[in-house]
Amino acid sequence: MQSTPPKTQKTMGSIPQEKEVAEDLSPFFLVYTDGTISRFGEDWVSPPSFDPVTGVTSKDVIVSSDTGVSARLYLPKLPSPQTKLPLFIFFHGGAFCIGKASSTFYHQYLNYLVSEANVVAVSVDYRRPPEDPLPTAYNDAWDVIKRAVGSLDEWLSSHADFERVYLGGDSAGANIAYNMAMRAGARGGQVENLRIEGLVLLHPYFWGTQRTESESEDPKFTAVIDRVWPFAHPTSVGNDDPLINPLGHGAPPVSTLGCARALVCVAGKDLLRDRARGYYEALGESGWDGEAEFFASEGEGHCFFLLDGASDSAKALMARIVSFINRR
Repeated sequence: MQSTPPKTQKTMGSIPQEKEVAEDLSPFFLVYTDGTISRFGEDWVSPPSFDPVTGVTSKDVIVSSDTGVSARLYLPKLPSPQTKLPLFIFFHGGAFCIGKASSTFYHQYLNYLVSEANVVAVSVDYRRPPEDPLPTAYNDAWDVIKRAVGSLDEWLSSHADFERVYLGGDSAGANIAYNMAMRAGARGGQVENLRIEGLVLLHPYFWGTQRTESESEDPKFTAVIDRVWPFAHPTSVGNDDPLINPLGHGAPPVSTLGCARALVCVAGKDLLRDRARGYYEALGESGWDGEAEFFASEGEGHCFFLLDGASDSAKALMARIVSFINRR
């Protein structure tokens, strides 16, 4: 039986009005002169649980007691205790600085994805800027990938097929997933006895200093995005850093991507769409020994599927993701 797609509402959280704002990066966060930060929607979270609609069970685990990094694990209904399923390692978005694995819209989305795709999932709660500037989140993500095949949790050791591992995420999380696949590429796609089969990039946050046509459609918001990366990674070389611009000067060849297949998804009203399409085209022309796929949700905005998973466009996107994961 198909699960019911999630439908959520935006929330801005509580913003202390008495503080003086030093950095306004709305709609993501505000930084105050005392060094504190207010992240929009930070208080809208859901605990791990059994979801009666999808039949998916979730729980939180500590990945590293030294760093405090955790992850939320998801397990679908299993036909038998011996069942092995593909492993989907998910990285949430939020301009690197907001959102977390327990955010309600991510929790609902992962329940839905796990049920539809019939996978075991790990949703990574990486550390965020400005308290922990980049590249901390990348290192946290890599640590989770390496530990997944070890003693992270019995759900994984018993039910995850480590020969069928997928990395994915939305927006900044898709950026992290991509960079993890590139790290894996330097190791032949094999990490700690774990084989990365595929990469799912949902509206990936790639950027650069040379404006694309879609970025020019909204100069005001583009100006905000221009400030996000330098804020999140103050020691980087700027918006053409290879971590944020995979096609920029000094970036490693995209042909070294460490997986067998990649799915790049865009939204027709998303100002990030041109860079994602450009990456997809460059990957296809690079000589990469893999299969690249592209999916566009016309008429939709950035990460629309998190806000209304019941829409026709969100269902079509989910169907494409499910097909991608379940096709070897």
